[in-house]
Amino acid sequence: MRAVRFDHYGGVDVLEVREVEDPVAGTGRVLVAVKAAGINPGEISIREGRMHERWPATFPSGEGSDFAGVVRELGDGVDAFSVGDEVLGWSEERASHAELVAVPADQLTLKPPAIPWEVAGSLFIVGMAALASVRAVAPRAGETVAVSAAAGGVGSIAVQLTRRTGATVIGLAGEHNHAWLRAHDVVPVTYGEGQAERLRRAAEGKIDAFIDTFGGGYVALALELGVAPERINTIADFAAVQRYGVSAQGTHSIATADLLAELAQLVADGGLEVPIARAFPLDQARDAYRELAERHTHGKIVLVPQPFQGPQDQT
Repeated sequence: MRAVRFDHYGGVDVLEVREVEDPVAGTGRVLVAVKAAGINPGEISIREGRMHERWPATFPSGEGSDFAGVVRELGDGVDAFSVGDEVLGWSEERASHAELVAVPADQLTLKPPAIPWEVAGSLFIVGMAALASVRAVAPRAGETVAVSAAAGGVGSIAVQLTRRTGATVIGLAGEHNHAWLRAHDVVPVTYGEGQAERLRRAAEGKIDAFIDTFGGGYVALALELGVAPERINTIADFAAVQRYGVSAQGTHSIATADLLAELAQLVADGGLEVPIARAFPLDQARDAYRELAERHTHGKIVLVPQPFQGPQDQT
């Protein structure tokens, strides 16, 4: 199969798409032919070595957590799925940016037919991170919650989940994303110089909680606005967690296949939109990461391997 690999830490040019051995559906595991796999900013930090102390790479290293695809083989002891099932899930082994991936069965759930492959393949990381963030700040009806990078991969889901609690949501984003935020009943505020005063005006008083999906000083901004540290969650500014004692609940704080299934069903039912910024073929992984690194996209960037062709995959 073809898969993304890199042999040492570095910039986007260290990424290669290579022919490697197919993974094996060992005991308790499922082999999936990948239809779509999301990419995430954390993978840039890992590849550049900035997360070595937390998540060290073993070389040659693969990449990718999110994916959706078609079950190709079942390992011994797996009876929750059948060959040919459409599934979504995640890898804990940085392995989803590939044509095939093998994962434990409890990291998969069935894909609702109504969800496009690109959406299903990019739901796990951002969906769990958004849900964990919302749970961490515990918004209530009548409160006001601000979200940084509100039109990004995590932010676009966090604003929708927060709005479902009955709270008023203020979303920091570029002006080109304001229409999307308004359409989702979110109050848009332009980020950048002067944003503190713009947030105060938009809130018409107190901001009760703050979800930071971007880093770069938003925790300090939330404190400046009077938000209590226990009502602030960041998925990006770990130095601020140590300095200010704010929360850092993210994807792996709550990750289960059951919760992923709940989010997937919410998407299928039309209660949650997962914007897709762009899909790239697997061979263009470098280009996909260059675009992701700019951090200006609305929604998710997705890798789409060449479709696996076989009797169990006629989609």
